[in-house]
Amino acid sequence: MNEVAIRLLQPADHAALAALMVEMQGHYAVPCPSVAEIRAGLASLPVGVEILLAVEDEAVLGFASACNLYPGPGLKTGFFLKEIYVAGAARGKGLGRALMTALARLAVERGHKRLDWTADADDPALLRFYESLGAAAQTKKVFYRLAGEALQAAAEAK
Repeated sequence: MNEVAIRLLQPADHAALAALMVEMQGHYAVPCPSVAEIRAGLASLPVGVEILLAVEDEAVLGFASACNLYPGPGLKTGFFLKEIYVAGAARGKGLGRALMTALARLAVERGHKRLDWTADADDPALLRFYESLGAAAQTKKVFYRLAGEALQAAAEAK
C-alpha cells in the first residue's frame, strides 16, 4: 500500500466518495439513493459538516463525516462523528485509526472540547477499536431517534 493521505473533501472528490457511499450502503444492507442524489447531497452539504477522506493514489478508500455541535462542555463547541467507513478492500491497514486521529486533530484545531459518536452495541470488534483510541463508552446516555411516520407525527403534533 502506498502512502495514504488524510484530507478534507474537495468538490473533485464527490464522484469517488459517492461510489464509496454506495459500497457502504450495500455493506450495511440498507437502501441507497442514486449516485446523482448522493452527489447532489455532497454538493450542498450543510454548514458545519466536515468530511475527511483517506486517499491513496487518488482513490478514496475511506471517510469520516462529522458536524459541529453547540453547546458542548462549558458551553463550548463539540464535534459529532456521524459516520466512518473504510472500503472493504482497504480494511485492516490502519485507515480507520488514521481517520479518527485526523478527526481528533481537526476537532482540537477548531477549538472543540469534545468528540462524540455512537456505535453499534452488538459489534465487539468495533467497540474494542474505539476503546483502543482511548474513548470511553458513555453509559448514562440513551440514544433516541424520530424517523419516518413517528417523525411526521411529531412534526404535526399540536
